[in-house]
Amino acid sequence: MSTGLVHHPDGQDRCWWPGTDPLYVAYHDTEWGVPEHDDRALFEKLILDGFQAGLSWITILRRRDRFRRAFADFEPAAIARFGEAEVEALMRDEGIIRNRAKIVATVRGARAYLAMQERGRGFSDFLWDFVDGRPLQGRPRARADVATETEVSRRISKALRAEGFGFCGPTIVHAFMQAVGMVNDHLVGCCRHGPCAALPGPGGRGSAP
Repeated sequence: MSTGLVHHPDGQDRCWWPGTDPLYVAYHDTEWGVPEHDDRALFEKLILDGFQAGLSWITILRRRDRFRRAFADFEPAAIARFGEAEVEALMRDEGIIRNRAKIVATVRGARAYLAMQERGRGFSDFLWDFVDGRPLQGRPRARADVATETEVSRRISKALRAEGFGFCGPTIVHAFMQAVGMVNDHLVGCCRHGPCAALPGPGGRGSAP
């Protein structure tokens, strides 16, 4: 049975999911699983994971620059001002995923983000508090061991919805957690598992067991 590891021509073993696409491999090697604690960057990734729902991540990754241009570089204060005219313009933008419900949810999410800030709560602190500020270590040894949702992702999903975010179900949230390094789900044996396990969370706090 395959473990899910793929041996690449550069001599490195990697998780199965990026295949051999150079863009996807670069994302796997430099972004996925690296702890992110910048508020705006976390907002961007959550929104893009919502747009991914029903699609593959590479579809979104290839359009990420177009998404950034369309959504004001994911600055919540700018997106929060979007009205019907901006929504209609986005629905005509062939460079993004033209899904009205997801576009409207992005605007509402930006407003929810700002409301949290006004209450003195940063988005990074809000998210990382669910894991006590330390990346969780999944330690999957095979593709079948990688969770699609967890008790933590269910709690975060519920909290995000209560704040006013949309397209943030437990599966989307877990994919988000994997991407932003809240959980290290690189396969044991992947060239990125060890390096990501050694990275601290916000404030220099080490990984959770």
